[in-house]
Amino acid sequence: MKSNACITKRQKANTSTGRRSRIADPGLRVVLLLGLFVLPITGCDKISGASGKSKSTHKKVCIIGCDGMDPKLVRQMIDEGRLPNLARLEREGGFRPLGTSIPPQSPVAWSNFITGAGPGVHGIFDFIHRDPGKQAAPYFSTNRIVDEDRPDPIKIGQYAVPKEMLLPWVKGAENELLRRGTPFWEYLDERGIPVQMYKLPANYPPSKSSHGHACCLAGMGVPDAFGSQGIFQHFTTKPGRDSKSPEGYKLHLRQTEASGAFSGRIWGPPNEMHVKAADLFVDLKAYPDPVNKVAKLVIVNQNVTGDEEVELILDEGQWSDWTDIRFLKTPVGPTFSVMARFLLQKVRPDVEIYMTPLNFIPAAPEIVFSEPPGFATEIADAIGPYHTQGFAEAFNARKAKLLSDEEYHVQADLILDESLRMMDYALDRYEDGVLFFYFSSTDLQAHIFWWDSDARHPFRTPAQAKKYMGVIEDLYVRMDDAVGRCRAKLGEDVTYIVMSDHGFANFGRCVGLCTWLRNEGYLFAKQSVVLDTDWSKTRAYGLGINGLYLNLKGREKHGIVDPTEKDALLTEISQKLLNLKDPITGQKVIRRIYRADECYSGPEAVNAPDLIIGYDRNYRASWKTCIGEFDSDVIFDNDNAWSADHCMAHDLVPGIVFSNRAILADAPELIDLAPSILSIYGVTAPSQMTGVNIFAAPPDELAAR
Repeated sequence: MKSNACITKRQKANTSTGRRSRIADPGLRVVLLLGLFVLPITGCDKISGASGKSKSTHKKVCIIGCDGMDPKLVRQMIDEGRLPNLARLEREGGFRPLGTSIPPQSPVAWSNFITGAGPGVHGIFDFIHRDPGKQAAPYFSTNRIVDEDRPDPIKIGQYAVPKEMLLPWVKGAENELLRRGTPFWEYLDERGIPVQMYKLPANYPPSKSSHGHACCLAGMGVPDAFGSQGIFQHFTTKPGRDSKSPEGYKLHLRQTEASGAFSGRIWGPPNEMHVKAADLFVDLKAYPDPVNKVAKLVIVNQNVTGDEEVELILDEGQWSDWTDIRFLKTPVGPTFSVMARFLLQKVRPDVEIYMTPLNFIPAAPEIVFSEPPGFATEIADAIGPYHTQGFAEAFNARKAKLLSDEEYHVQADLILDESLRMMDYALDRYEDGVLFFYFSSTDLQAHIFWWDSDARHPFRTPAQAKKYMGVIEDLYVRMDDAVGRCRAKLGEDVTYIVMSDHGFANFGRCVGLCTWLRNEGYLFAKQSVVLDTDWSKTRAYGLGINGLYLNLKGREKHGIVDPTEKDALLTEISQKLLNLKDPITGQKVIRRIYRADECYSGPEAVNAPDLIIGYDRNYRASWKTCIGEFDSDVIFDNDNAWSADHCMAHDLVPGIVFSNRAILADAPELIDLAPSILSIYGVTAPSQMTGVNIFAAPPDELAAR
């Protein structure tokens, strides 16, 4: 029997803290060095059936989040009769463009949705934040490792044993959720209303369910085994040196046997139990068939009892199933177990193999990425292994030209198929309350394939650009089918909401904001804001996709701009940027500039960039600008496979909202969805929420905006 409650009373004692979760280590579950034992981390029983069927029945709300789904393309396809299920929702309740966040970046936008408020409340302003106390020091905005209070390890020869592995009461490293504010489901959780969320972005580590009625599988923000947002590994027999970058590893396979076998290494993260933190690795062997387009891959997994070979036989162009990879941290343990999938790209003339980032094994995860922790395992028991890394699509490899368009498309569709299997599981498990399911495909395929104009594509012919835009249209059809599957399964006594966090636009030209600031005399550095800035002369710098910061005295570590000069300097920079023109077209490249002190309010507003740059269509910050580096030019072609984006002026890229319940708000926004969901259950929106109920739009809605 299914359970409306997500965890039992016994299980509640073992859940993650949510805002900070201990980084799990397999050493807590094995016999440790020196013959010492520790108690195992207790897991959850299967959540389905854990506490029996709920005695009460709550209203039903099903929310489908399609990241990046664009209202203009949706409107076109509805009018063409290609999205019948969305068209039905529009007839029954309504369809509106949905105002997005400032800036329209996914972690910002989804945090708006989660809290019903803007960045001034939840504190997420960009994908990348800076630490003013360390003068820039960029970090991923939604979560980071906290280990300042971690004690020194116990050294034994060349190994170092973390004390928390031996003494469970010792505090180790923790992963902290940096999103502030109160998520909307907490108000439902405390009233006993079940909430189930699958692949929810901007909620890693997952918020704790204080009353045991909310469960969540975290999505965007969950790292790979390196703690990054996705490091792929690519192997080739072509001559060359190994190279490693934050995006991926390019590795050489060397011939080691007369039989034609090739060998290389699959790399893991630094071994925290090694004094020098040497990187973990296991051996990889490739045996290409001399005649057929097929090869045998052998992964040499490590165990305390000896190595174990795992063999994969793949045809050229074939993906493997999920394959476990085990690294041994010391000769007597523990092991570090993760998983990956392999694509045999070529057998001749050179062997080429792509390996996904190292994902955590959901059936026995090394970290906590669901609330309660056993929720992730329950899903794996039902549908098999699945991507745990938040950014699962292989866009870094496509950007590096190590995957072709077709290979990227196949890999992304594997993820969509996996998501649809998970959705079917979610529908089978659901009884009442709120069900939220997230699809990444409409965003991360659009970044590569979207091109909705006749303008010159960065590298595709007009025919190719049209072909791959068709991929996006096919995706929208599949999302429409998903809506139909939900309605067929759940019936009509349900409020359905289909929404996206933002829309999409072409990205043909880059803007080097840091280079412009340096050219204009606001920024003094040779290589990078992070590396070699002369802060004694620098008055402003760029970091993140849309952010510009003043080097403000009293706030930045080496600030020189007096607060009394702030307004004048911001006005000066804003006017110059708004007049910046593309030397090729003469077009202005920046549509709007937002001042943080005018568009944000709340306790976190003090941490915002001083200016948020709202680029015009076809323009976006350059790749180097995002990490505080410099380009040769200020405005130049984007020749990257990532040829579409949404990090522009927010009014250019609204999202969508559909419902079978009448939408009365003329101009709904993301922040309105949380109070609207609460209203269905008779819960008054708390003062933190600045949105309005779209199903009962107040007469002063426009004035409130």
